[in-house]
Amino acid sequence: MSSFKRFLISAALLMLASTATVAQQQPESTKAPAGSGDAAIRAAVNEASKSRLENTIQKLVSFQTRNTLSVVLPAESGKGAAAAREWIRSEFDRISKECGGCLEVKLDLFTEPQAERIPQPTEIGNVYAVLRGTDLVNAKRMYLVSGHYDSRASDVRDFAAASPGANDDGSGVAVVLEAARVMSKMKFPATVIFLAVAGEEQGLNGSRHFAKMAKAEGWNLEAVLNNDIVGGDRSPEQDTTVVRVFSEGIPLAASPQELRMIRATGTENDSASRQLARYMVETGREYLPKGGFHPEMIFRSDRFLRGGDQTSFNEQGFAAVRLTDYRENYNHQHQNPRTENGIEYGDLPKFMNFDYLANVARIDIATLASLASAPAPPAQVRILTKTLENGSTLTWEPSPGGLANHYEVLWRATTSPTWDNVKNVGDVRQTTLPVSKDNVIFAVRAVDARGHRSLPIVPAPER
Repeated sequence: MSSFKRFLISAALLMLASTATVAQQQPESTKAPAGSGDAAIRAAVNEASKSRLENTIQKLVSFQTRNTLSVVLPAESGKGAAAAREWIRSEFDRISKECGGCLEVKLDLFTEPQAERIPQPTEIGNVYAVLRGTDLVNAKRMYLVSGHYDSRASDVRDFAAASPGANDDGSGVAVVLEAARVMSKMKFPATVIFLAVAGEEQGLNGSRHFAKMAKAEGWNLEAVLNNDIVGGDRSPEQDTTVVRVFSEGIPLAASPQELRMIRATGTENDSASRQLARYMVETGREYLPKGGFHPEMIFRSDRFLRGGDQTSFNEQGFAAVRLTDYRENYNHQHQNPRTENGIEYGDLPKFMNFDYLANVARIDIATLASLASAPAPPAQVRILTKTLENGSTLTWEPSPGGLANHYEVLWRATTSPTWDNVKNVGDVRQTTLPVSKDNVIFAVRAVDARGHRSLPIVPAPER
């Protein structure tokens, strides 16, 4: 054999060895998957009823005004916020009766003092129903879906004017009631709360009071889905395949120390609320038809320079997102019903797309059911930084509650909006990957034996 041939063979063997070494260094990973899903959750998603949602909207509109200030009208009159509140409570009671008393139906009543949009002290009432978790430990984990039942006309202080509030926000309340109806037939380890608040148009009064109550009472509220204007206005430019999901980036409740760490680690895009938004996208891939309706993340806490009830929960440190139509029609919200110059104004049911609303209800149900079925997230997730190295070692404590079967490590490029890769690392508390922490964002989540996944937790550095 010539020396040249020996050189070629040696070079080829060296290349094969190098390739094998590189292959061994790469973690076994796939794109973050859209799994086959849970059959019971899929059945619940499919049960969301377009006709029931439309009936709810028509009933809410029948109160003529649900302006928070209209609470002075007696409930017996069939008009105003008090009448609407009592009807919502009766709907929760009816649903609870059908499931053998599975819902705890409650009122959160308080008096809001005089303010810019509240001319005199006014009673505000939030209505909510609690579907208590079946597992003693995991029932302490709570997931909440909300909408606001108050409405407004052009003048937010005019409670005598007609303010039908079909899309803003009868649509959100309809989703809450439909989710309660469907999910009341199911059992979950964790607790689900269905909430209709008032005072949103007056300044987020109802949600602020409720969020402060949850914080003061130490609720382990892991996720809030706020539905506000989700009825799919029938505008020509509307995209009926998309519901926007807004989420805060840098948490409103972050301390100065936490803000410094966010800047140091480059995790401005990784708040708990943003992880919830990513979870909704992944859940949509799993339970909604491919190529059709889907949640789309908007990396803002709300629409440009605007706010909603999710803000109240963010202020208290809770993960919360807002769902809203792809395109709002401002002729059909915050307007007295009328026709001027051939343009019809007002927030009326005829402008809504009830197929769209049903799809929003489906993504809410899928997300809530997935979260309430899943283990708690792993605790004390850390990434070790004691030494300079190109690999990355992550550690964590077990998922509280005993439901976890194994753990998955997720990672994505710093410029990627969603998780690119996932690796099942088994039932362990530590793993090392040959991926540089300089180049990616990591997270860890808990998974049960049936494939239900917790919210992912981004690791904090440990030196």
